[in-house]
Amino acid sequence: MRLIVVVLLVLMYTGCATKDFRQRSRPSEPLPASTRPTYNLAGYPSAFKDGYIDGCETAKKTSYGFKNKHRFSKDNQYRMGWNDGFNMCLSK
Repeated sequence: MRLIVVVLLVLMYTGCATKDFRQRSRPSEPLPASTRPTYNLAGYPSAFKDGYIDGCETAKKTSYGFKNKHRFSKDNQYRMGWNDGFNMCLSK
């Protein structure tokens, strides 16, 4: 009987102590501006800046890495910024 109680206590304890090791998925939309990394991209259009940050963070494999597929296919400035940011940060 004691063995059963000990086994149940161990199972209850380990059940409470387990941690979810699955990766959290990133939201489908870009992160708010206040949480995004900053880069000195003065003089560039905002679409290019957004793409550059998303591409660079993707290359660095940070949690901010993101590729807005809809915007990438429709917005030339975003696509150019994403590609430039990705390539520049990948080579570092």
